Amino acid sequence: MNKEKIAILVDSGTDVPQELVEKYNIYVIPLQIIYKDRVYTDKVDITPEEVYQRLPQEIPSTSLPDGATITKIFEKIKEDGYEKLLAITISSGLSGTHNIVRLIAEDFPALESFVLDTKNIGIAAGLQVIEAAKMVENGDSWDEIKVKTEENVKRSKIYFNVATLEYLQKGGRIGLVASILGNALKLNPIISCNEQGIYYTVSKARGRKKSLEKTFELIKEFVGNHKKIALAVAHGEAEEDAKGFYQKLKDSFPQAEEIYFGTISPALVVHTGPGLLGIGIQILED
Repeated sequence: MNKEKIAILVDSGTDVPQELVEKYNIYVIPLQIIYKDRVYTDKVDITPEEVYQRLPQEIPSTSLPDGATITKIFEKIKEDGYEKLLAITISSGLSGTHNIVRLIAEDFPALESFVLDTKNIGIAAGLQVIEAAKMVENGDSWDEIKVKTEENVKRSKIYFNVATLEYLQKGGRIGLVASILGNALKLNPIISCNEQGIYYTVSKARGRKKSLEKTFELIKEFVGNHKKIALAVAHGEAEEDAKGFYQKLKDSFPQAEEIYFGTISPALVVHTGPGLLGIGIQILED
């Protein structure tokens, strides 16, 4: 149905489930995970579990692949016969991916490109990608897709809980989250991205259980009376909590068209550490 020959390109920080990457033929720019002795490619030659196992010895850093790697992906998209490119990245407030993709797109005038800043991270960015892929598959026009994906930025939200703020701090990704206090008082912050796509604390609760209850309240508030939504649960070494939360969402939101479930990417693990539970929400219909 893809009459206008539209390709979709994302970075691996959007956490689109692998089966959907394959189903919709999505091109992926893998982030890199850098250890002292070796550089790994996100989701390709390292798993989230391996990052967790090594955290006590070394907290790696993450980066974009070099421009040449991204340029090669653009060349491949052109070779594969596409004429338009919808590139969707994690928040420009958290990563340089958006800017580098935008700059490289300018070097490919033969590909009409639209680069979307999701202002989000992980699966909340991924839900925007999935929606866009469905529009392409449905044969929506290029102009419609651009308008709709832009609108979807405001209709998407992430809420996540971390067991400790240590990793966000060390990775320099702490944004507007006040850290020292939280660790001292065993306060579990619930973190989201603001309108600029930067982390901020939405709420604090004492202890994990209360924090997850509060997260659920926030989701209910964001969903409001909307008739159609998509939800996603992504975790990092928090499978029990994640499964319980998934069930609770299933029972509480019959209007959810999909509830995705999975682990977060190794690159995101680096910045959040173990014990992460993230919930992505996308409003599909008023």
